[in-house]
Amino acid sequence: MAFDINKVISDAEQGIGRYLDSEMEKGHIDQQLYDDASGNTLCNLREWLEDGNIDRISPNLKAGIVDAVEKGRWEDIVNAFRKHMSFGTGGIRGLMACDKASIETLARDGLDARILKGPNTLNNVVLLKTSVGVAKFGVGKGFSKIVIGYDSRVRGHDFAETIAELFIAFGYTVYLFDEPCPYPEVTFAIPHLRTDMGILISASHNDYRYNGYKLSCGNGSQFDPEEREEMYREYIVKATTDDIKLCPISDAPKGKVYFLGGGNKVGGFDYHGCDLIDVHKAHREHVKSFLLYAGKPGMEASLRVAYCAFHGAGRKAVPRLLEETGFKHVTSITRNELNELNGLFPSFCSDAGKEQQPDPGDPRAAERAVSAFKEEYPGEWEETDILIGTDPDADRCAVVVKVPEAQRPLYGGKDYTLLTADDLWALVLWFRLNQDKAADREKAFVVLSHTTSDSIVRLSLKNGLGVVKTWVGFAALSAGVRDTWDGKLATGLSEGRKSPSDPLCHPFIQETVGMDAKRVHNAAAMEQSNGFSILGSPPPDQFSLGTGGHVRDKDGTFAAMLIAEVAEWARQQGTTVFELIDKHVYLDPDIGLFVNHYEPDPLDGEYPGIKGDRIKKTILETTLDLHRRAKEGGLEIGGLAVKSTCIYRTGKYDAIYPPSGDFEFPDEGVRFYFDEDRLNHLTIRPSGTTNSLRFHTQLHSPVSEDNLLEKKRELHRTARGIEDSIRELVGAPR
Repeated sequence: MAFDINKVISDAEQGIGRYLDSEMEKGHIDQQLYDDASGNTLCNLREWLEDGNIDRISPNLKAGIVDAVEKGRWEDIVNAFRKHMSFGTGGIRGLMACDKASIETLARDGLDARILKGPNTLNNVVLLKTSVGVAKFGVGKGFSKIVIGYDSRVRGHDFAETIAELFIAFGYTVYLFDEPCPYPEVTFAIPHLRTDMGILISASHNDYRYNGYKLSCGNGSQFDPEEREEMYREYIVKATTDDIKLCPISDAPKGKVYFLGGGNKVGGFDYHGCDLIDVHKAHREHVKSFLLYAGKPGMEASLRVAYCAFHGAGRKAVPRLLEETGFKHVTSITRNELNELNGLFPSFCSDAGKEQQPDPGDPRAAERAVSAFKEEYPGEWEETDILIGTDPDADRCAVVVKVPEAQRPLYGGKDYTLLTADDLWALVLWFRLNQDKAADREKAFVVLSHTTSDSIVRLSLKNGLGVVKTWVGFAALSAGVRDTWDGKLATGLSEGRKSPSDPLCHPFIQETVGMDAKRVHNAAAMEQSNGFSILGSPPPDQFSLGTGGHVRDKDGTFAAMLIAEVAEWARQQGTTVFELIDKHVYLDPDIGLFVNHYEPDPLDGEYPGIKGDRIKKTILETTLDLHRRAKEGGLEIGGLAVKSTCIYRTGKYDAIYPPSGDFEFPDEGVRFYFDEDRLNHLTIRPSGTTNSLRFHTQLHSPVSEDNLLEKKRELHRTARGIEDSIRELVGAPR
């Protein structure tokens, strides 16, 4: 496309200036955001328009920019060019485009679609430049092999194949999946095949507008902070389009490309004469080795399971695992394309601008799955025991369970409810401890994020296990386990600090309880965002899974199997999953009733663009003001007096949110305690890389069989009141 670059730049300069001045005048952005956007947007825009390499990499890209300038899309242009996409703990994640029409154009026309792209959108140029940095970092470390996968996101295969071509050009041997795959299979394949790194093209459970680049090291976990920082500062930041080179798979030297999949080739897929490795079977056999009850000789499972893939890559993996383990009554939901690999996520895509997330842990998604099942299979819901759901990359798992008739008034009269991950993981842990009596508990410990229920802490301590609490994310959980294996675990921490005067918390540990040098076997790793794994004992080397352990990141397919096993055992005992939790967790006097309530803010996605930056910062500034008020005394939230408060700040996002004035980014949140025992609290935690926040409430009460129902009702009502109150206090309405 021929265009007058000087005119485009001149028009953009005037339009961007007017837009930013207007937003500043309206109070939608502050001075810092104004200065950053003014200084960066036009500079980045000019750089992309003048970059001759972009014509080679993506011939239609500049036309998409010119179209946006001619249409005066100044807000979109500012958001696409005001900064470079943030590189977080697990890689990068962000919007491919801000509107449905552009995503549909991308789906139709491919990676070179004529849509607005910039350094702050997820596109082929950004991914290739990032991959240049990763490839050069690896070469410097002596790396030579990489696994690349993708899930059901729009053009996921094309992104993955293009990245594979870059790594081939840099001399790597590439192992590329032949169809959308669960993220856990990538994290399994890396150590299984003895490769050095892995990449998955995915945005997990975010809505259809997003995509991402999940990066794993040689053992399948995320890179350590030190290596990640080196990779980013020394390689990714310095990468240019001059460095981008590609070698088509068809031109790759023999033995430089292998495809990963199942025992048979996928029809219609071009393998370019390369070998196919059956990694699906290896992963399934590995998962089945952890079962304690299901899959044993002579066992005939009678459990009736509904399964929902939420348009994702678990659609084959989960049913196959269940069926191979003896679960013969598994019914997949196909209604509304829920079982189809469709990155537009039609069940969650709205023309009204409210884009919901295909997150199985969201009660609205659970309702959608149950409704679809009932429509597709009339009369079968009553006989179904559980409904299992996994997200698009199948690293998250959630379960809908049946509710006893006496407790249905708590759930609006329904005979089912979505089980919280807190309850789910407590039950799985209880079951495994109950079944595996011979385990050496003096060597065992669990690891969980600090927003995950303390019911798991109490359950673990009661059964002789140690506890490690980390900050949020499986990268932190995995790092905590690794340091335990290496004898480097930080102890004596309170609220993440050695002493109250420490300015920063530990990089990934919040607290350790009952830990000593003998505890080297991880019996469970879990987080409230529906993630679970078992990491085992110290590995033989840095490129292996833990001995007797599963993958070092969360695995929804693995969790689905462990949950089905518990549900089958319950059925054989004449009880249900719901009743097991009541009896063995809540009614245990050493544990008690815990209600953990979680809500994201906003409920879907993030506050958009540069205005979203301001909204997020304003909420956090208000939260810090509440912290100061609580220190002075007299603060109430939801009618409860705040007894104490704490800021969790590690400084890991200071490059993105530089400290200024009285504002320092509380990356792991601000916690308000409602009691002296610190079992009842509210945590407001911001995302580090998106304009969103999380509200986590935990409430606790001793209970008996006589008052269990009333206490549940009381604590749930109080939790909702706290959430309503804090939203009003910080200005974050639903």
